[in-house]
Amino acid sequence: MRMAELVMAVCLAIFSAGIMWKSTELPIGWIPGEGPGGGAFSFWLGVGMLICCIAIIIRWARRQSPPSQSTEPFMSPKALQLFLLGAGSLAVMIGSIHVVGVYIAMPLFLIFYMRIMGKHGWGITSAIAACTPVMTFFFFEIALKITLPKGYTEPAFYPLYDIFL
Repeated sequence: MRMAELVMAVCLAIFSAGIMWKSTELPIGWIPGEGPGGGAFSFWLGVGMLICCIAIIIRWARRQSPPSQSTEPFMSPKALQLFLLGAGSLAVMIGSIHVVGVYIAMPLFLIFYMRIMGKHGWGITSAIAACTPVMTFFFFEIALKITLPKGYTEPAFYPLYDIFL
């Protein structure tokens, strides 16, 4: 557990520095008459994350946090199995998006994750698996005008585009 806290703090610190560096491609300061620059939010979010990571590393070195004092393993074998199953199913979903599209991959993942892994009933599982792609379609495709990958199912969406666009 002690090593996991340090590794995560260092990884997040590196990620924070990367966010800050990438954000500087856009203005990060205040633009008179316009407001904050395009990179301001992400830059200052990265600064805040980096400060928190440094605080975690200092607390780890001083052994001030409960995880830094712990000798327990980070994950039990059962927790590791659940993590690998969840991460593996998510990887399969992401990989299948370009073949079957977001609107098929997403409900299949939700059904697997909720019904098989979460042991939820079919009522709530099917309701969420059916509503989530519909809400995602309306939010991204109609409201934001951002098309998501549809794979081989794209022709099925042409009538919807005719109706809503």
